[in-house]
Amino acid sequence: MIIGTAGHIDHGKTTLVRALTGVDTDRLKEEKARGISIELGYAYTPLPNGEVLGIIDVPGHEKFVHTMAAGAVGIDHALLVVAADDGVMPQTREHLDILQLLGVREATVALTKADRATPERLQQVRAEIGALLAPTPLAGAPVFPTAAALPDDAGVAQLREHLMARAQSIPARASDGLFRLAVDRSFTLPGQGTVVTGTVFGGQVKVGDTLVHSASGTEVRVRSLHAQNQASEQGLAGQRCALNLSGIAKEAITRGDWIADARLLQASDRIDVRLQLLADAPSLAQWTPVHVHIGTARCTAHVALLQDQPLGPGEQAIVQLVLDMPVHAQPGDRLIVRNAQASRTIAGGSVIDPFAPARKRRSPERTAYLQALESLIATGDASALVQGAAHGIATSQLMRLTGRASVATDARLHRLPLAEGDTLLLGEARLQQLRNQVLDSMARFHDKSPDEPGVNAARLRRMALSGLVHAGHDALWKGLLQALLQDGSLAASGAWLHLPGHSVQLSDSEKQIAQKLLPAIEAGRYDPPWVRDLARDSATGEETVRQLLRKLARQGQLFQVTKDLFYTAARMDELAALVRELASSTPNAEIQAHAFRDATGLGRKRAIQILEFFDRIGYTRRLRDAHLLRPDVQWTTGGNSLTPAKS
Repeated sequence: MIIGTAGHIDHGKTTLVRALTGVDTDRLKEEKARGISIELGYAYTPLPNGEVLGIIDVPGHEKFVHTMAAGAVGIDHALLVVAADDGVMPQTREHLDILQLLGVREATVALTKADRATPERLQQVRAEIGALLAPTPLAGAPVFPTAAALPDDAGVAQLREHLMARAQSIPARASDGLFRLAVDRSFTLPGQGTVVTGTVFGGQVKVGDTLVHSASGTEVRVRSLHAQNQASEQGLAGQRCALNLSGIAKEAITRGDWIADARLLQASDRIDVRLQLLADAPSLAQWTPVHVHIGTARCTAHVALLQDQPLGPGEQAIVQLVLDMPVHAQPGDRLIVRNAQASRTIAGGSVIDPFAPARKRRSPERTAYLQALESLIATGDASALVQGAAHGIATSQLMRLTGRASVATDARLHRLPLAEGDTLLLGEARLQQLRNQVLDSMARFHDKSPDEPGVNAARLRRMALSGLVHAGHDALWKGLLQALLQDGSLAASGAWLHLPGHSVQLSDSEKQIAQKLLPAIEAGRYDPPWVRDLARDSATGEETVRQLLRKLARQGQLFQVTKDLFYTAARMDELAALVRELASSTPNAEIQAHAFRDATGLGRKRAIQILEFFDRIGYTRRLRDAHLLRPDVQWTTGGNSLTPAKS
C-alpha cells in the first residue's frame, strides 16, 4: 500500500512521517533551512507480513500544490494531517478536493500537535474535521491525536498500528497489464548511472526488461530495480519503484515522463474527459484556459465544451481538453484542473478518450463511441467499443486504450490483417452496413450506366464509402472488398467490378472479328494500330471496329487510352509497372513526360496521352508538368484493376 500525506503548510506532515518511519523526507538544503517541504519525500517501513508500506510526503504550501498533485497520483490511502492549534486551513480543503478528484476513497486523519491544545480545542477541531469530511467519500475516517515531536508518543504508535493493519488488508492491484511508471524524480548514482523513481500505474517490470522513455522514444534497459525501497527482481502495479536504467542520461528525463512498454506509448494533445467542477469553483466557459495535472505531468490547456451552455459550479460533463503539449494517458486516468493563474483547484475527473478528434466532437457517432469507452473503463470488456467503431479498431490501438496485451471482446468480430502483424477488429453489424453501402452503390451505377461493365476498385471506394478515403482505412476497404468477391456478392471482369450477372456480351460475328483485332493490337506493343488501320487491315467498317473495341474495353480485355487508340491489358500492365518504377527513382515520386517517353521509346505526344490516361483512371495525378503516383492505390497485374495500396 502507498500512503500519501495531505494538509496545510506547517501542520507537521514531515515530522509525523519521521515519527512513523524513522525517515526524514526533507532531503534538500533549502527544505532544512526553511523548515518546509518543497519537493516530494518518500519513506518506507516494513510490515509484519514481510511487505513494505510506502509513504509519500507532499508539500503543504499553496505554491507547491502542483507538486502535491504529482505525489497524490496513484496513492491507495490518504493521511490527512490537521494541526490541533490551527484546525482546518485553506490547503487542508484544497488537498482534500484533490484527493477526491483523484478518486482516493480511503483516509485516516492525524490530529497533530495535540500536546499544544486543550481537550476543548481538540474536540473543536475534531468537529471541524467531521464537518469537512461529512459530504465526501472519506466521511467517518478515523482520527488519531498525535504529538509526533515527543518521543514514544502513544498517538503515533496507535496511528502506526492502524496504518499497518490497513495496509495488510488491502488487496494488491492487478499486475496483468502492460507496464508503465509515472516518473516523479530522476537522479544519478555513482557507478550505477541513471535512476528514475515513480509509482507503477500498471503491469510489472523485471530486471533486464527493455522499455521506452515517453518523451524521447529512447529504448532503455532495466539494470536493477528497487520496489518499495527493497532490492527486487520485479516491480508490480501499485508499488513505488526505482529503476536503474541504461541507454539514457538523467538530463533527458523530467517529472511527468513515463517509462513504459512501447506498445502503450502514443502521445496526444487532445483528450476527452469527464470533468467534475467543484461546488465553489466559477463556471467554465468555452475555451477557458486552465492548468492540467495528469500522471506526474502538468501543462496548460483550453477547455472545449461539448455543450452549448457553460459548465456550472458542482456540475459534471464530458469536455475536451486541448493541450498545449502532448501527453501520454489511458482511459480511466485521473486528472486535476486548476485555474489559469494556477492559484486554485477548480475541477478534476478522468480520461475517457486520450486520442480525441479535432472535428465532429458532438456527433451522435462520437457520443456513442465515448459511451462505449466508459463501458470499457467500468467493465474491462471492449465488445461494445469494437462493435460500435465505424471504421474498426486495430488491436494495437485496443492495447493502448486498455493497457493490456489481450482484451475481452465479443467473439462475433470480423478480423482483417494489417501491417506488422496487427489486426483490425470490426463488428459484424458494421461490416454488414458497409457491405450494403457498396452493393447499393454498385446497383445504382448499373441502373444509371447499363452499358458500362462496372467500375474499378478505387472509384467504387469513392462512390460507396467516401468516409474511407484516408490511407489509414485501406485495410478495412481491402478486407471488405475481398469478402464481397469471395462470397460472390461482387464479381470482377478484368479491370471492372460489377454485380454478378452483369456483363457485356459479344455476338458470334463480333467474336470472329475480335480474333483478328486482338493479335494485331498485341503485336503493336506500346504503339498499337489506330482504329482506321485495324479497319483497313481486317476489311471491316471503321465504326464497327470502334464499337467492338469499346465493348472489349468494357469487358476488361482492352484499355482505351484516347479516341480510337486501344491497348491490351498485358501491355497496360507493363506500362503501369514502368510508371511505378520511374516514380520510385525520383525523390518526389514524380514522373516527367520526357522520362516516360525515353523509357518507352515512344514519341512525346503518345507518352503524354498514356500518362493522361493514368491520371484519368486515378492511378496518377497531374501536378503542374509532372505526374505523381497516387499513394493510396496500386495497379493489380493480371486482374488489371486499381486497388487500395498495401498498408
